[in-house]
Amino acid sequence: CPPALSTAPLSSDTMSSQGGTEVEHSSLEILLKRVDRIYRPGETVAGVVIVSARGGWQHKGITMRVTGSVKLTASQRAVGLFESTVQSQIKPKEILKLEGIEVIPPGRVPDGHSEYPFEFVLRPTVKGEALRESYHGVYVNVTYTIAVECKRGAFKAPLERELEFIVEVPTATPPPSDPKHFAITPESLENVRSASLSSIPRFKVTGKLHRQSCPITLPFTGELVVEQADAAVTSVEIQLVRAETVRVAHDAGGGFATNAREATEIQGIQIADGDICRNLVVPLYMIFPRLFTCPTQIDPDFKVEFEINLVVVFGDGYMVTENFPIKLHRCEPSSQTRAATPR
Repeated sequence: CPPALSTAPLSSDTMSSQGGTEVEHSSLEILLKRVDRIYRPGETVAGVVIVSARGGWQHKGITMRVTGSVKLTASQRAVGLFESTVQSQIKPKEILKLEGIEVIPPGRVPDGHSEYPFEFVLRPTVKGEALRESYHGVYVNVTYTIAVECKRGAFKAPLERELEFIVEVPTATPPPSDPKHFAITPESLENVRSASLSSIPRFKVTGKLHRQSCPITLPFTGELVVEQADAAVTSVEIQLVRAETVRVAHDAGGGFATNAREATEIQGIQIADGDICRNLVVPLYMIFPRLFTCPTQIDPDFKVEFEINLVVVFGDGYMVTENFPIKLHRCEPSSQTRAATPR
């Protein structure tokens, strides 16, 4: 079926021109009705194309292209320098594609600023693919763009403009909160030899995460208590880490493939400075940054997962890190009020 897009006919009601307004140079601008440029599947994306014409000129029409794609890159460390160079050319995975949309037919634009409205329904156009949430990562990027082009003839360069808009995809059935209690001691540490335990100062850090399944629009919360520490505590931090996995094919047919997984830090927050009073409850609080986080995504070609690192630094040089995998999801607006912090 044809793309669900409509451009209003040219009339005094749908096109406005500010003739007489001095224009320094000709240009195109895309302006969406929503200031935040955030849309959800099934919603109508509406806006105007603003043409700033110096002196007015003939043109061969203004066309629009709407695309959404997942761009994957394999890290050099995970697959090697040569393979990474080859796999950096991984073809983007298309999930939305509307091409050849006519905003206005060939004609003439008047001197000054003119506005031409457009709208389309946001839904996937590639068979078997669903819309995915916008995400800007290191090895995985999900982007949606609107591109407009105006061809003006053989002796004038075409005018082009591109604008990214944001897509949010709510989770159909939000998972339960799943709070987690933890206790960190020298015996609970991994990658520590039994013979070395005697040289590690005694400590015990307990606490709980209010949620392991976190609504992305609500803060990550929890609490921490230093019950015992023979050495002075100098700092406590929490780190938000993304773990991106890209499926790398080693032959043309994709019969032999490996998963290249890479973890990178998104942000770190210091929640305590200095030697913390023993048995004092220290709150954990972190806001998930927009675009750099998204609901946890599991796909045959890639994965985007998230983890929390709790880092305790002692004055004698020891640093203890505890890792907690978490799952992010997006609630419908009506259900966010029900996702209150557990007590």
